Amino acid sequence: PMPLRSSRFSLPSLPSLPSLPSLPSLRALLTAAHLFWPGAVLAGRLPPGASLTLTHPDDYFGPAQVGAYQSSTDGFSTKTYWIEGPKGLILIDTQFLLSAAKEAVEWAEQATGKRVVLAVVLHSNPDKFNGTAVLKKRGIRVITSEQVRALIPAVHEQRKRAFYDRYQPDYPADLALPDSFGDKTTELDAAGTRIKLHVLGPGCSEAHVVVEWEKNLFVGDLVANGGHLWLELGRTEDWKRRMEDLLALKPDHIHPGRGPSGDDRLLRQTTAYLTQVETLLRAERPSLSADGSLPPSAQASLDRVQAQIEARYPGHRFALFAQFGLAAIWRRLVPAPAPATK
Repeated sequence: PMPLRSSRFSLPSLPSLPSLPSLPSLRALLTAAHLFWPGAVLAGRLPPGASLTLTHPDDYFGPAQVGAYQSSTDGFSTKTYWIEGPKGLILIDTQFLLSAAKEAVEWAEQATGKRVVLAVVLHSNPDKFNGTAVLKKRGIRVITSEQVRALIPAVHEQRKRAFYDRYQPDYPADLALPDSFGDKTTELDAAGTRIKLHVLGPGCSEAHVVVEWEKNLFVGDLVANGGHLWLELGRTEDWKRRMEDLLALKPDHIHPGRGPSGDDRLLRQTTAYLTQVETLLRAERPSLSADGSLPPSAQASLDRVQAQIEARYPGHRFALFAQFGLAAIWRRLVPAPAPATK
């Protein structure tokens, strides 16, 4: 959400609209999605491809100084947030596609009339770091923790093999690394405001940064609201510990990598989802073959669990995100062998 400025969108000049409440009391969400209510959006008065939702301020979603860009489904509906400070904008995450990175900056700057001065990469997934070069070319400093930065090169090479041919020339061929702010939790002044950068351990990635600003937490893919979690690494127990870490900060608002913002119930919701996945897999009595591979019967079990997950969360998007990680969780749930007896 962000303040709506009448000089940007010329709302009062439309005779077909009823009298609007005071514009500063309205907020707008710009997305690259298709329009849900044609005619409710002001065609020709927004950036091409954008849609607009007008709402009253809502304490559940967070303050008006937090804005959000959402990519198209080609970019996995990824959120890039901005924090509007007195002297500029702080961007959270840099998008999956190069065009989306450019668009996120331009739309945020157009909506606020302020420049992006800093961007933070939260973890080593390509939808968080792919746009780094686009931002750096615009003179924007891009930062992350030393731990996340060290993971990015290997992830880039792996994901480039999977995605480059499909998305080129909108996928980066060459890696641009964000700068490191260090390996410990730190506070930073930018855009006339102060943020705290929490350095955290494994969750959906092997290392994470969570940005805290005035009791708002920007958590990346540690939380998805209305979508399945990216379970690739299978580190569900570590992930649940991250939720405990974040709950201990007593946040008012959580801004997830996908889906609407909310309050700390999103953290508890994430823990419940992870526990549910573990419970379903344990019911299949996971085991490994003598050579450490999954037994031939495992695939039927994984398919059954995937179907159960989708049935329990029928409104969740991106079911493949869960599917990619079930085998890894299976491995972690296999009981350790009993120690040999003398």
